[in-house]
Amino acid sequence: MLKYLKLVTTGLCIFIGSTVQAQKPVTIGVTISSTGPAASLGIAQRNTVEIFPETLGGRPVNYVVLDDATDPSQATRNARRLVEVENVDAIIGSSTTPNNLAVAEVSNEAKVPHLGLAPYTAKDQTWTFSLPQTYALMYDAVFKKLQQDGVKTIAFFGFSDALGDASWREVEQLAKQYGIDVVAHERYGRTDQSVTAQALKVMQSKADAVVFAASGSAAALPMRTLRERGYKGPFFQNHGVANNDFLRVAGKMGEDMIAPTGLVLVAEQLPDNHPSKSVGAKYLSMYEDKYGAGSRNPFGAYAYDAYLLLDRAIASIDPALESGTPDFRQALLAELEKTDQFPLTHGSSSLSADNHMGLGEDAVVLITIKDGKWRLTK
Repeated sequence: MLKYLKLVTTGLCIFIGSTVQAQKPVTIGVTISSTGPAASLGIAQRNTVEIFPETLGGRPVNYVVLDDATDPSQATRNARRLVEVENVDAIIGSSTTPNNLAVAEVSNEAKVPHLGLAPYTAKDQTWTFSLPQTYALMYDAVFKKLQQDGVKTIAFFGFSDALGDASWREVEQLAKQYGIDVVAHERYGRTDQSVTAQALKVMQSKADAVVFAASGSAAALPMRTLRERGYKGPFFQNHGVANNDFLRVAGKMGEDMIAPTGLVLVAEQLPDNHPSKSVGAKYLSMYEDKYGAGSRNPFGAYAYDAYLLLDRAIASIDPALESGTPDFRQALLAELEKTDQFPLTHGSSSLSADNHMGLGEDAVVLITIKDGKWRLTK
């Protein structure tokens, strides 16, 4: 595979081209947060793009990879560059919910298929697909566990952005559904250095447990602050923390915390006949062969799932239809919407004109931190 690397004013831009030139190459734009507060997500996604196969749907492929620095405004500029300058056939990214929303605005305006790598509800956005498990799916697994453990009251502690807003909508609804009272509601910014004031309010609420809505290493700050001030209750995060960088930052303060995640982190533990076992194991082998044992990361796996979906869809498009055209992008959208129980690393996905989110409750497991490592809950 040929790789060309150069720095541009919008951030790091990687051009990855195939040596196969039988047809006009498909061009895929990627905007991810390889720097900034969500770098622990975006770096794994950038790394994953670098191990993509040399063809896509049997065609040669070029990837244009941009860093949006965890900034929605930069994500918008990146998306505009990808559609207006690079003439991409699809966009993968970004790494966070706010940045995905920014990219979706551009992709839907330009009528370019967009595969988002962070969860959000893609309502009235014909060209956008949200690949990760929805907040509703993930938090439902959390609330089942809360109910099972006899928790009666919770505090909500989340980012003050679109991720926090989307999470709160689900938490508020699920709390009513499961008969659990929310006795505190606190927010903080991704780049905040202190959350002492919010933590004290959570302490004063005497909540039985705390449910967080954050991602990346920034999700560890409120947990550490609460533990340092003596909070003894259990912590429940969302799937935005399931990586080894979070383990490092959380340290001992993260022990016994529970979070939902997809299947890829535990691919080896799945039954041999599970449709996602071989897919997940192949990805983990490719990733860890290049980046080292234990480097696995579920956020990188979302990028690989985007590749798998595009690969299947493009292989189904008439070979005579030239990439880089509106007709090709329309055909790609139509083929993506025909995805039916297609095995991905995180679970099996079904997409249609009415469902652009794909994964179901069978794509969720609960994990905890034991002795500084992720373990399945019992």
